[in-house]
Amino acid sequence: MKKITVLSGKGGVGKSTLTASLAVLLAENKRKIVAADCDVDAPNLALVLGLRQEGSDSWKNVQTGEKAELIPEKCTRCRKCYENCYFSAISWEKGPVFDPLRCVGCGVCELVCPAGAVLMRQASNAKVGMGKTKYGFSLISGQLDIGESGSGKVVTYIKNKAEDFAEAQGADIILADSAAGIGCPVIASITGSDYIIAVTEPTPSALSDLKRALQVVSHFSIPAGIVINKHDINPGLTAEIERFARKKGMDILGKLPFDRKFVEAVVSMVPVVEYDKKFLKIFSEILHNLETCSALR
Repeated sequence: MKKITVLSGKGGVGKSTLTASLAVLLAENKRKIVAADCDVDAPNLALVLGLRQEGSDSWKNVQTGEKAELIPEKCTRCRKCYENCYFSAISWEKGPVFDPLRCVGCGVCELVCPAGAVLMRQASNAKVGMGKTKYGFSLISGQLDIGESGSGKVVTYIKNKAEDFAEAQGADIILADSAAGIGCPVIASITGSDYIIAVTEPTPSALSDLKRALQVVSHFSIPAGIVINKHDINPGLTAEIERFARKKGMDILGKLPFDRKFVEAVVSMVPVVEYDKKFLKIFSEILHNLETCSALR
């Protein structure tokens, strides 16, 4: 089973657009795939791919985090929890008052309490949905609850569920759409991946963020290739990205044009290869290049 993760560094460069279209083409080419939306702060693959909710339990609350809870009868009002809470999740009103929205579950209050009056309890912090898309393959998606933290742990939960789905269905590819940036959810997304598709665009910020993201990928020694979106808006920076790829020994898997049809497809909540068939050739070439570099074998 191959685990492929799509990331970008900078947000808004076309990562989810690429993931959705590749997933559809893989399914049309008779590849058994499971898609996973690992951008739990702003998931959107379920919208684009048409996740069919099968039964009332298709979306479930999950507990991947902890919250501090006070045991009042044990509290000696020593103020140590209040003084040591870095996140200002504890206020003082004749005693400590814990704010569950500010608590990130770090456990410092439990550690410093000499009376054992603080207990860390599992808390529901996200919802995860699973089901079939309208294109016939399974999708796992998740979203943090409002004000909650622990996105990296939620991503790990989603990836584990995707592996369970893939094994049960005999799938040979897990295609994951990562969050933007280089933080916890991205690290959780790429951990255990066999190949990384890095999406960028020819702008200074996108190239800078691409380099930072690929430094994280390099730390895990995962092979990667690059897709350049809107390559024709700045030929000079596109050439610089290509030089960077050659220097790093990475393949340019494909280049997508700047085209209003991409925006129209997003607004219509349809993968762009379905919205306009003229893009089939470009995305098929990306799939061919993935096969050539053994990412799909």
